[in-house]
Amino acid sequence: MRAYLCRLDELPDQAARGFAPEGTSRKAMFVVRHGGRVRGWLDACPHVDGAPLAWRKDAYLSADGNSIVCYGHGAVFDIDTGVCTRGPCVGQALTPVALECDEGALWITSPHAAK
Repeated sequence: MRAYLCRLDELPDQAARGFAPEGTSRKAMFVVRHGGRVRGWLDACPHVDGAPLAWRKDAYLSADGNSIVCYGHGAVFDIDTGVCTRGPCVGQALTPVALECDEGALWITSPHAAK
């Protein structure tokens, strides 16, 4: 099963956007577009199980747009790997969500995001 998220052109480079795919059992997640790559992650900090990362809607990135940040705990994560590089959960990682781009549309396809 896959669920529609958005059109790829609706997500600018060096931006992130949160989703809670409707009509599915999928958990809250977010997508980051950076340097032409798109990555999906569950919106859950490994430091405190299930704690959301953003302090406001779609605020998942550092000020320079080069890292994912958990604003509740100060953890900093690598955009490409999801591994925590600074903060209380160094070495732990975000849970990836598989994405598919089909004719300009972005879809979630990962079983990791299932309930």
